[in-house]
Amino acid sequence: MPNLDNLKKQAKLILRWHRERHYPVAAQIRGHLPRFLNMPDSEILAANFKLSDAQEMVARQQGFDSWQALKTGLSSTSLKAKSSPSKATIVSAEPQLFVTDIKRSCEFFREKLGFTLGFSYGKPPYYAQVGRDAARLNLRCVERAVIESAVRDREELLSVSMTVATADEIKLLFLEFQSAGVAFHQTLKKQPWGAKNFVVKDPDGNLLLFAGPAN
Repeated sequence: MPNLDNLKKQAKLILRWHRERHYPVAAQIRGHLPRFLNMPDSEILAANFKLSDAQEMVARQQGFDSWQALKTGLSSTSLKAKSSPSKATIVSAEPQLFVTDIKRSCEFFREKLGFTLGFSYGKPPYYAQVGRDAARLNLRCVERAVIESAVRDREELLSVSMTVATADEIKLLFLEFQSAGVAFHQTLKKQPWGAKNFVVKDPDGNLLLFAGPAN
């Protein structure tokens, strides 16, 4: 079972994201708290949202109906002794990008975006993984582009979205990429909801969104 202190910190982080009008948290709130089910993102972020709401959300993420039920569950030796969990927990996600040249893509992510190579598989390589901090991206080699570049650009079809912890960090990341000569599909921009983001285009035209929370 998760550590209660870590879950308390998680609840405080959710509360902070709501106060900062960090849009991705709105979907999480809607998905776990029934009273927000039919509300759009803007209304959720404008609604009164307290620490107790964030704690209830964390409890529901862990499979409990309330924060008190979660604390009781954590302290119950009988629950700890269960051989199988009552609910599966997804702990990570690894988006897959389709590329036409694995070596070229790995070099781009390493030299331009500061990622490191996790592994490269095949002779010649046709699959690889790159990562930076908690982000992991899988690269899959294909013969030709899966999506027409004109359609991708016109519709702004993102291949992946990555988020930094603070508003200051998104500016630092943009400046880092800018100094490395990265090609931007969209430069650093403040969105109507207050958050800032920018979009990088990789050598195959994949659009990579980098975002930060609102100030």
